[in-house]
Amino acid sequence: MKFTFFIAALGAFFIILVCSGCTSSLQGPPGTITPAPVMTTLPVPTSVPVPVAPYPDALTAGQYATFGSGNKLGNATVFKYEIRPEYTWTAPSFNSPREQAASSQPNEIVRGYNLAKPDEGDTFLFIYIRVINNGNTAIYAPSASQFVVFSDGNLFNYTPVHGPDVVIDKVSGTQYDYQIGRGGEVGYVQPGESNRAEGYLIYEVPAAIPLQDTYVVANLDYRNQAVWRLG
Repeated sequence: MKFTFFIAALGAFFIILVCSGCTSSLQGPPGTITPAPVMTTLPVPTSVPVPVAPYPDALTAGQYATFGSGNKLGNATVFKYEIRPEYTWTAPSFNSPREQAASSQPNEIVRGYNLAKPDEGDTFLFIYIRVINNGNTAIYAPSASQFVVFSDGNLFNYTPVHGPDVVIDKVSGTQYDYQIGRGGEVGYVQPGESNRAEGYLIYEVPAAIPLQDTYVVANLDYRNQAVWRLG
């Protein structure tokens, strides 16, 4: 019986010895700290907002927009534009010193012309408009006030010239609304391209205006709006 107890004790000693060796091999040498695994977090890419054009379907200069209905149809376009830091003009009805002195802004006389200057930091934007009656009866043309310039969240209305007899140096034609009969108000356009209403409108805008993001917005009638992008 003593021999049996001895064999059991010896077996238990070997089991403890083996387990101690396994534990040591797993933990590494005494005094060594096993580093914890490092979790790497990948940066999440930040999306950059893409600017949205206010009028993604805007026409380009020279493209026509249709307005009206039935046999009263018209086409309108902004066919050209230009920037002028100043311009000179004259008019037979604006020659007297008294009339010039009564003007809302002082005029500077240059070679017989009146010199128009914008406010500091501004410039003049000339927009050229054409309206054609494609129907077979007279139509109402959009008035000058129905054309506005939109840029960088700002709206600009046209600056009217003195009268229908104004001649601007190096600019052909006259102000658009005087082509439709009653300056500034809606007038008639007769059928046929030869009866088209065509002329310029002048806007005073910031000199740094981004033309690529500048638009002419026109309410052509109560149902049709057209937009032209300048840039």
